[in-house]
Amino acid sequence: MALVTGASSGIGTAVAERLAAEGGWHLLLSGRDRQRLDRVARRTRGTALPADLATPDGSARLATRALAVAGRVDLLVAGAGVGWAGPFRTMPPSAITRVLEVDLLSVLHLTRLVLPPMVDRGQGHLVLVGSIAGQLAVREEAVYSAAKAALTAFADSLRYELAGTGVRVSLVVPGVVDTPFFERRGAPYLRSRPRPVPADRVADAVWSAVRRGRSEVYVPGWLRLPHRLRGVAPSLYRLLAARFG
Repeated sequence: MALVTGASSGIGTAVAERLAAEGGWHLLLSGRDRQRLDRVARRTRGTALPADLATPDGSARLATRALAVAGRVDLLVAGAGVGWAGPFRTMPPSAITRVLEVDLLSVLHLTRLVLPPMVDRGQGHLVLVGSIAGQLAVREEAVYSAAKAALTAFADSLRYELAGTGVRVSLVVPGVVDTPFFERRGAPYLRSRPRPVPADRVADAVWSAVRRGRSEVYVPGWLRLPHRLRGVAPSLYRLLAARFG
């Protein structure tokens, strides 16, 4: 049983379709847009579980429904995400709450609910979809970057905690992805580089993490380079980031 959040569009849809193509998975698909989610569920022969993860009880309701329908969750792909772009000093408090609820808190709460049965069975896999913004920080995306950075730390900490239990934790780190994300965050992506990659590339990375048990996958792979530069030469990295954005 695989539970995929954010499955009504973008990365979540691509992941659902990739898992369906691989076969062997009963898909539990969550998203806010019921019509789009139903279409994805029909294409992938999955079960639609509409949920609004921006609400305080959204994760609990989704986990309860998923376990009631399927009895167990063997794979969680936490792909739901929202953004907001602009100076932090002008960011509405409601937008701060929404980004943190969807991108961070919902993942923590949902993981907390599906993890204990995985540990009891001695098997399971958590795939968390992070962002390069959480590794490097992005100008005028302070809260989104903070949420994704926290998700990175959560994945690392949980991986250490679950060593030897049979439950694996993977973090997929996409860069710019060609999805409706940018339209919904309130600002289009206007830079010429890095060029957006299709959502299918991220779905391939998720499948690679599942099939090979990889702890961390960057999409595209060259994004590891600026991350490593920031680690070994932080002053140089910050100088370059301030100049080139």
